[in-house]
Amino acid sequence: MAPDAVVQATGPEPLTEGLTDAEAAARKRRGEANVAVTGTSRTYATILRTNVFSFYNTILFVIGAALLALGRYNDAIVSVGLGLVNAAISAIQEIRAKRQLDRLQLLSRTVVHVVRDGREMPVAPEDVVRGDVVRVRPGEQIVVDGPVLDGGRLEVDESLLTGEADPLVKGPGDDLLSGSFCVGGDGRQLARDVGASSYANRLTAEARLDSTDVTPLQRRIAFVVRLVMVLVALMSGAILLQAALEGFSLLRVVQTSAVLSGLVPYGLFLLIAVAYTVGAVKCAGRGALVQRVNAVESVSNVDVVCTDKTGTLTTGRLALAEVRPADGAEAATVEEQLGSMARSAAAPNLTTTALAAALPGQPWTVHEEIPFSSALRWSALRTDGGVWVLGAPEALAPRLTGASLADAVADRTRRGLRVLVLARAVDASAPLRNGDGRAQLPALEPLAVVALADELRPQVPETVERLAREGVALKVLSGDDPGTVAALARQAGLDGGPPVHGADLDALSDAELDEVVDGASVFGRIAPEQKERIVGSLRRQGRYVAMIGDGVNDARALKTAQVGVAMRSGSAVTRDVADIILTDDSFAALLPAQQEGRRIINGIATSMQVFLVRVATQGLVILTVTMLGLGFPYSPTQVGLTLLTVGVPTLFLTAWARPSPPDPHLLASLARFVVPAALVTAAGGVGVYAYLYTLVSSGLSASDIPAGVIADFEGYTGISSADAGFTEAAATIGAQTGLSTFVSLASFVLVLFLEPPTRFFASWTRPSPDKRPAILVGVLVLVFAAVLFTPALSDYFGLTGPAPPVFTTVLPALVLWFGALSAAYRLRLLDRVLGIDSLPATTGPTAR
Repeated sequence: MAPDAVVQATGPEPLTEGLTDAEAAARKRRGEANVAVTGTSRTYATILRTNVFSFYNTILFVIGAALLALGRYNDAIVSVGLGLVNAAISAIQEIRAKRQLDRLQLLSRTVVHVVRDGREMPVAPEDVVRGDVVRVRPGEQIVVDGPVLDGGRLEVDESLLTGEADPLVKGPGDDLLSGSFCVGGDGRQLARDVGASSYANRLTAEARLDSTDVTPLQRRIAFVVRLVMVLVALMSGAILLQAALEGFSLLRVVQTSAVLSGLVPYGLFLLIAVAYTVGAVKCAGRGALVQRVNAVESVSNVDVVCTDKTGTLTTGRLALAEVRPADGAEAATVEEQLGSMARSAAAPNLTTTALAAALPGQPWTVHEEIPFSSALRWSALRTDGGVWVLGAPEALAPRLTGASLADAVADRTRRGLRVLVLARAVDASAPLRNGDGRAQLPALEPLAVVALADELRPQVPETVERLAREGVALKVLSGDDPGTVAALARQAGLDGGPPVHGADLDALSDAELDEVVDGASVFGRIAPEQKERIVGSLRRQGRYVAMIGDGVNDARALKTAQVGVAMRSGSAVTRDVADIILTDDSFAALLPAQQEGRRIINGIATSMQVFLVRVATQGLVILTVTMLGLGFPYSPTQVGLTLLTVGVPTLFLTAWARPSPPDPHLLASLARFVVPAALVTAAGGVGVYAYLYTLVSSGLSASDIPAGVIADFEGYTGISSADAGFTEAAATIGAQTGLSTFVSLASFVLVLFLEPPTRFFASWTRPSPDKRPAILVGVLVLVFAAVLFTPALSDYFGLTGPAPPVFTTVLPALVLWFGALSAAYRLRLLDRVLGIDSLPATTGPTAR
């Protein structure tokens, strides 16, 4: 047989000889083997390169190299350290995600039997080639796509792909899809689509696509950082141009560049990474394993949850809802007979397991059995007590005698229950097979209508109710019958109106689909592609979507949603694709994760206020002092004090934050806090710097300065007190010390504006019940005092130490600063000056 003829063959004669070994080898060389998709587009080298050599890091590396060349080792370490730490955290997270994506594989690695040279032989799944004849038996996974060949009849479970739990009968010419399982029958399949072309590998490849969404908070922070970078770039150009005109030294130019680059609040990205990681650890302790760290924040923005039914809302098991005896039958007797029949089945299934768990009875001695199959839709047992049959009403109806069960069946079907009929053969000796050995039904006497329901997972109704209270909509997307799905949704507490059938969605345009999706909550007979399209429709409408699923059929929708959530008991592909895994298979774990996300957003928003006040204050001070011709107000090592004034406070404020709904006016709220604080603090800082600079340079000579301070000046500047430039150098470092002391203490007190321990500090927001921030401020003040009074530390940070003029200048200025800033917040001066209406109370002064 020619190789191409094998691919086309579906004629009346079954194919038995398959390919030859030589033909299979030739096709494998041509790339027609069932080789699984591997790898992702981003290599380890790419991940490291993009994170380490980012735009901002590159600037820092250039400045650091220049500082090292000039022997300013401390300045170099301070300048580049933060960028390297952040790059390391980001790279580790991306590498972890890449490893998870590369592990994805839908197909199992079991042995496959193919026909080669007229005989069956075992091969690995990747050795199956296009045109092979594959033997399929019960319990085996199908690894390629292609039709059933003549002479075969199979029952296939495609629930992993489609979400439909009922096995499907596949006859000659019907396609078998890779990733499904054979649960009954025997046959052969033609390998038509293999490797990357097969259904399973297409799903796997789509699942591996990197589709990480940037959260709203990340977008806002990125915008703020880009804006600051633009302003810093403009200011740097002006200052460096002035330095060139005034003939500054190369060292001063490099130090100035290092200080200016430090104005970019790049530490916000590090803060977010740490906050996300801590939040992920807390969520894990509450049953939600976070795989993509920003999902901790992302889940807090969710306003619509889409969920599969089987395995997510339900346990995948059935529960007995009702046994209604037929006329003349006794309830107790019927229930015992039904329980005994369930216990006597040789191959238990979901139905018999539910019946055996709920009903009394003892196993019977079975003389003959017809096991349940999707083709028959009934099962039968021959025992000493007669012939017992359990099956679908429509399958048994032609052989039933006596009163009609149609009304009882219809009523329970409308309620979304799974309905079966228990019957007994009128003639106990009636055969269960015909002359050809095929199963046949005898005449039957109905005994009872049996109704079963899907078993809801624990806490589902409570969770649905809480989601509704939080304003989060719920939509159920299932491959099951729409009526069954709607009944289950009502049982869970969701009254979603008339259900939508998946067949009605195919012909709809995007606009028409948007209208249907917006108005409906229950969707049945939904294919994987339709789930993805529904999630896409919600995103087009501006909704923030979480998709919960457990099967491979849900993987594409999980990737499309902003937050993908998988059950721990779900498929491996779905778990690896998901952003969050519910480790206890509890739908309720989503709510604590949402609260944790809101806590993180609140904490990071508070930290952004501290960060941006520091950035704006330093920028205004540098610009003003430079324009006044009073030298340069900072050295790179003094900028390192931001670890104490900003880094430590923001870490604790983020960790101690309380959950609150996301602020839709976050940027406006930031502006209302940051602008007054930066203006008042910069004004005070410039005043302190200018006063001390003038005091030292024009009011004192080297002989008037205390000996200890002279030693500090000489040690830091490297200039002898006898040199002509000593007075100017002493004035600069003295003014820098005063400025750093004032700004540091103001930064500590600023924490009390954000978390006021008493009404005295409550000019921006209401008093906080949490006293830990006030204790933190006290500790930070003590640590800063230790820096000033410890020569080694003060020298490291470029400070003079505890010079009396510094304190006699800084402390009165700090009192004036506190009074001015309190008045600005209490009187809403920024709103008055700009002539704008006040924002909602959740974003303004006294908000909480």
